Amino acid sequence: MIRIDGSYLEGGGSIARIALALSAITQKSFTIADIRKNRPQPGLKNQHLFCIRALEQLCNAKAEGSFLGSQELKFVPGKLKAKNLEIDIETAGSIPLFLQSILLPLMFADKPSKITIKGGTSGKWAAPIEYFDNVFLPQIRKYAKIELKTLKRGYFPKGQGLVEIKISPIYKLNDFNFFDEFLMEIRKNATKIMLEEQGRLIQIKGISHASMDIEKAQVAERQAKAAQTTLTSRYSCPIAIQTSYSSTASTGSGITLWAIFSKDANEIDERNPIRIGADALGERGKSSDEVGYEAAKKLIGEIESKAPVDSHLADQLLPFLALFGGKIRASRLTSHSKTNIYTIEKFLGKCLEIDEKSGTISANF
Repeated sequence: MIRIDGSYLEGGGSIARIALALSAITQKSFTIADIRKNRPQPGLKNQHLFCIRALEQLCNAKAEGSFLGSQELKFVPGKLKAKNLEIDIETAGSIPLFLQSILLPLMFADKPSKITIKGGTSGKWAAPIEYFDNVFLPQIRKYAKIELKTLKRGYFPKGQGLVEIKISPIYKLNDFNFFDEFLMEIRKNATKIMLEEQGRLIQIKGISHASMDIEKAQVAERQAKAAQTTLTSRYSCPIAIQTSYSSTASTGSGITLWAIFSKDANEIDERNPIRIGADALGERGKSSDEVGYEAAKKLIGEIESKAPVDSHLADQLLPFLALFGGKIRASRLTSHSKTNIYTIEKFLGKCLEIDEKSGTISANF
């Protein structure tokens, strides 16, 4: 039984999410205490509860302490089997954060699966679905076939966004007698994550979105224009920012930008794509121009760091780096990264090494 300190460093919800994902694939049970102890509202939130419930179905698991606000959880996984699921988080709880627990196990399950999730697609303290789709997923599609569709956006407080994701495994746990055999195979033969140099900036893309009820105010267009103007004044590469409106349960807006790089002339490496992203969220009292400018300034900061991995992407890539191997250099190493490494190594042993001076994280097996 692995014992995890839920208050380690920042003590965020990612400790529980990553523990659940790795428990499902390693078949190792765990207990976690002081969950989200350092947060204003400690304990499990709705998104965590639905992660647990989904994994109870996917790997016939037994969970104790899985209720709203619980600060202790015991999780005992069974054998992983893919299923099609429909999940309603019932709040604006982040769909991308929910997927941190579910995606990894389903990538290595026995057959393809389709998951439909209702919840939040944009929100504070979580990457928006556009970032998840255009910055994170391109990095891991070499390990499974993944198709994502955003059918409806969901803003705070009601959420009710709708996302469909289809996952077809390439590497299946069922093909091996033990997890260690599976781990040895993928570490030997699968493509490693190698992101050490930023390369040449090829293009910048983005999506500026808003709810239909504020379309007359041209919120999405104004966000996009502010971002485009800010970026054009600095870079000469092609910049294309789409605008989109949708019928939503709550009023809201946001913009996600991503920069695409190449090591060799204009040829993009599809196996190890170099993409970094940034986003900003609309809020009451915050002008649309401010939202677009904020996202552009964040992206400029990431580009000027000369690193091929932004700080948020580094956090999300760590479980895959620990499983498949490789080396990444991030614009900034956050306490989030260190917390995630702490959790990962509880299940996989000492396997990741940080060089704080260079911002590099490498697999050391």
